[in-house]
This record gives sequence, C-alpha cells and structure tokens, in this order.
Amino acid sequence: MFALVDCNNFYVSCERVFDPKLENRPVVILSNNDGCVIARSNEAKALGIQMGAPAFLMQKELEKNEVVVMSSNYALYGDMSNRVMQTLHELVPALEVYSIDEAFLDLRNMPYSDPERLARRLRKIVGHYTGIPVTIGIASTKTLAKVANRYAKKRTAAGAYYCIDTDAKQEHALAVTAVEDVWGIGRQYTKLLESQGIHTALDLALTDVAWVKKHMSVVGERMVRELCGQCCYDLEDQPQPKKGICTSRSFGHPVTEYSILQEAVATFTARCAEKLRKQNAAANLLHVFTFTNRHRPDQPQYYGSKVIQLPVASNSTMELIQVAMRGLELVFKKGYYYKKAGIMVSGIVPENQVQADLFSFDQRKRELDRKALAALDRINQRMGRDTVKVAMQGYNRSWHLRQERRSRCYTTRWTDLLEVGDLRF
Repeated sequence: MFALVDCNNFYVSCERVFDPKLENRPVVILSNNDGCVIARSNEAKALGIQMGAPAFLMQKELEKNEVVVMSSNYALYGDMSNRVMQTLHELVPALEVYSIDEAFLDLRNMPYSDPERLARRLRKIVGHYTGIPVTIGIASTKTLAKVANRYAKKRTAAGAYYCIDTDAKQEHALAVTAVEDVWGIGRQYTKLLESQGIHTALDLALTDVAWVKKHMSVVGERMVRELCGQCCYDLEDQPQPKKGICTSRSFGHPVTEYSILQEAVATFTARCAEKLRKQNAAANLLHVFTFTNRHRPDQPQYYGSKVIQLPVASNSTMELIQVAMRGLELVFKKGYYYKKAGIMVSGIVPENQVQADLFSFDQRKRELDRKALAALDRINQRMGRDTVKVAMQGYNRSWHLRQERRSRCYTTRWTDLLEVGDLRF
C-alpha cells in the first residue's frame, strides 16, 4: 500500500502556525511582487476567490469581506516543508518527497492491520510536531492514492483521510473523480478523452489498454493499469537530477540601470551555481534573458536572450557569473524598463564526469575554487543565505521583489524569532 500525504492549504497553514489570529479567517497568499492569488484558506475559497486572480482587480472585494492578504514567504514555507517531511521520515521506512507540500509513503513494510488507524496516527503526530494539518489517501498504487487523497478532501466529512482497500471503494472513488483530475492528465488529454466519451476516472480505468497506449503512449497505459490496482510506479526515494535549473525574478520596480541589472543577474547565477553543487553536477550551457513589462503597452517592449556554451562544464559561482556578465552585455539595451531577468543552466552532467579542455582548463584553479565554494556553502548554510557572497551580487537590492505584506521568517532568521509577547489572541 502507498499513502499520499498532502498538507492542507499549505502556505496559509504555515502562516497560521505562527499567527493564531488567522484561524477561521479568510486568508490569501499572493505571488511574487504581490501579483496574483497563489494560496487560499477554506474561508477564502468559500467566498469564491479564484486561484491566479490578480489582487489589484479585486481590492474592493477583499476589503469588503475582510480578507487577510499576505505576501508569499518562501523561506518560511520551505523550512516548514522540511519539518513535515522529516517528521514523516521518522515514522515510515521510506518516502518520496513529491512537492513542497506532498509526499508518497511506502507502507508495504510497515506492521499495521488498520490503515485508517495508521492515517489517524500520522495526522496526529505531524500536526503535533509541526502544526500543519494534512490529508492522507491510502491505496495499492500511487495513482489510486492520489485519487483517495482527493476524495478525502472533497467528499469525506472530516476531510482527513480515505483508504481504498476494497473493490467497492475503488469503483466508487473512481466514479466520482473527473478524468481531468486524474494524476498525469493534462488539458490536451482531457479533450481527447472527453471526445471519446471518457468523463470519469472509472471510464478511463475501463478503457481498452491498447487504445490508451496508441493515443497516450506507454505513460497512459501505466496510468490505466495503476487505476485498476496494478502497481507500475515504485517509490522514488532519491530525487532525480535536474536537467535544467532556472532562477528568475520579477523586479519590484522597473529597472533601467545596467549596474542594477548586473547585481540581479549575478545573484540569480549564484543561486543556479548553488543548486548545481547541491546535486553534485556542472552545467555546459548558460542562458541569460531579460524582458520588459508586456502589460505596459505605453512603454517600449523588448526581449533579450543569449545562450552561451562554456568551454568546460562548471558549477563555480565565479566562473558562471563571468559568463553571465558576458551574456548580459550582449542582451542589454538602453532606454527600456526591464521587468524581469533570469538565468537558466542546462547541459547538466555529473561533476565527476566533466570533459576537460586541453588548452583552457586549469586544474589548480578549479581545485582552489572548489575548496573556497565548499567553505562558502557551509557558512551560508549555517549562518543564512548570502552571509558570504561574490561582490558582483552587490548590497543594494533595489531590484528586489515587492513583498509589502510578508510575514517574518520565524524559523530561519534570528531577528525574526517569535517572542512570547507576540502570542496575543
């Protein structure tokens, strides 16, 4: 059996852990630069607030309903996610972190006789240790566990857990699940299936496997077999190495100065380099891009992009920033109001399999860089991001995101630690 543990309204739940006054109130979390709604409490959902809705278009509605509007606080959410996953890891022999708020658990080697009792125990411990409420779906395959989890959220009274452990439960859960809600079904597949009269997960499970394989490839075939209770996807307890890493941000205010754009691009490059080192990889290609605000037709529009191939794959912050600066020089044009910029690295290979260049490769310099960056990573991991950084990243940060309603970083910053006097209801 597999279990899917899904944190309920995760971003909102993280905020409520440290601010109990938000309980039972409509709360929405906004995206970067306080743009669109990316998370809602159940109370906000009941008001009809839609995901992705632009906040500035619904300002009067939010004020009328006394909705608490907050900026996203990804440092807090990431750390709370780690706490939830660590708690689960101590309770089960194996798990797969599927997303920031979801994890698959392998229950096959666990001694238990009542899956619902196990689900109650997991919910209680996670809630006690982290304060985050979770919903749990249990079934014989990962796809069915997804169905069970959705069923628990939408159709059970408590919205806490659901176990598909009989044929009758399986058939019922599939019958009330729309085909578009099946894990792995996107918009195009939904159109294809509905054109063939396949509207529910049960319809899909009863579809001829040969037809599914022909029109939806082997991935669709496995999906159908999983819906029928045949396990095709095992637990992935080790995350797959990324084939591409991108770091980009919208600016809090339009950027026109080249020096400010340099600082932003250098910072984005440093983030990519950190992620490469974390997965023991190096990149062969670096893509620099920047563009203006397409929602401002009154301003001149421009999109600049440049891909540069490195002579030798690298994960060195210093080397990658040098390459990124060359790319930025080629794409930057004066007279434009830049809204966003970013860096993407690709052509990723394991760092112990880097193909050296006969004429430009300097092994001694590489080794010195490796030791310096290892020390930098240790310091930043212990003392906080950017405690030590490359000078090109600057200190001004005038380009930073607009986050006017962001909560404190309660768990990752010493100055933001919660004090007893803050706990007032």
